[in-house]
Amino acid sequence: MNTDVEAAGPAAAAVHGTVAAGFEPVRDAFVRNFTALGERGAGVVVYRDGRPVVDLWGGVRDFDGGAGGGAADAGGAPWERGTAQVVRSATKGVAAAVLLLLHQRGELDLDAPVGAYWPEYKAHGKDRALVRHVLAHRAGVPALDRPLTPGQALDPEVAAAAVAAQAPFWEPGTEHGYHAHTYSWLTGELVRRVTGRSIRDVVAEEIAGPLGLDLWVGLPAAEAGRVGRLGRLDAPAAGPGLRTRPKPQVSEAYRDPDSLTRRAFGVIDPFPDENSAAYHSAVLPASNGIATAGALARFYASLIGEVEDGARLFTPGTLALARAEASAGADRVLVVHTRLGLGYMLHGAASPLLAPTSFGHPGRGGALAFADPESGLAFGYVTNGMGKGVTADVRAQGLVRALRGAVA
Repeated sequence: MNTDVEAAGPAAAAVHGTVAAGFEPVRDAFVRNFTALGERGAGVVVYRDGRPVVDLWGGVRDFDGGAGGGAADAGGAPWERGTAQVVRSATKGVAAAVLLLLHQRGELDLDAPVGAYWPEYKAHGKDRALVRHVLAHRAGVPALDRPLTPGQALDPEVAAAAVAAQAPFWEPGTEHGYHAHTYSWLTGELVRRVTGRSIRDVVAEEIAGPLGLDLWVGLPAAEAGRVGRLGRLDAPAAGPGLRTRPKPQVSEAYRDPDSLTRRAFGVIDPFPDENSAAYHSAVLPASNGIATAGALARFYASLIGEVEDGARLFTPGTLALARAEASAGADRVLVVHTRLGLGYMLHGAASPLLAPTSFGHPGRGGALAFADPESGLAFGYVTNGMGKGVTADVRAQGLVRALRGAVA
């Protein structure tokens, strides 16, 4: 039975919502994010067996000063149940679902060369790159020799042409490295070549629409008032078992302008204002999805089973493909060891999820969404306070730890 919650945090950061009996540790961890870890505005939703068992939100929806720093606007509008937020790389899990659904319908062969659908992509020996290499971050093009301007990056045709013309940094399929931004145009152009439609429209018509999700890759102008404003969160103190400082070799990779790490995350230079209408309306399926916590949780619940109204996206066979380990070991971009399925991060030290059977995707700086088929759980967390972590934010990890304890 659900229990109403209104737990006071710091000024203007009351927590509201419902939790089912037994899931109170998640509520307590969510409150602690506000009282001890600097959270400003956020939402977290958990589904179990297709139904919500946690639905919490709190704080303020806007960061004063936007995505460049500044304190929270304590007097701002409160975060509401329907507040949506840019979720950065958590968008990649939605983009991957589009490609896997096309495969599920027989329209896209994962073992076909990318060039079979996109002939221009064959340049510089990339004719050996397969569609599954794109999903598993093995395509070899995580960076570009010449970074894109914001205008070029927001033009899907221009950006896709730049990726097609890029020589690979390793032979496709032989290694893996996180395609932080190029994943946008790799996935988006494949979808366009196969369907003749933008990935934005496929997400809207075949995922968000049927499932009733407040989730967009390319925000309609009519929904602009739903979106909270991002800001940079000061590094919070670490909690038990939570690491806030990256390993020295990781820090060095991000500092070195010539490293593949820095170049992969610097594909767009300068990076657009993430709070701008132009950025919100663009189609960047690697980084600019906008969603509520409930939309992310319901999306992942639909990948592993039926949600309340009987809707389901993945067949058991497609679910097995998504979860099967396709890349593991030293990541050429993230430096640390990562585990990847086809479009999803798998549970591991670099990106801890609920259990070894879990799959999902974090968003740099905070957001996290995943599902665990064995327990029937699906999780979505969104925030307007961007931390420094790439794959394991301390606030999200605190919630995951609490959820793990609740269902142990």
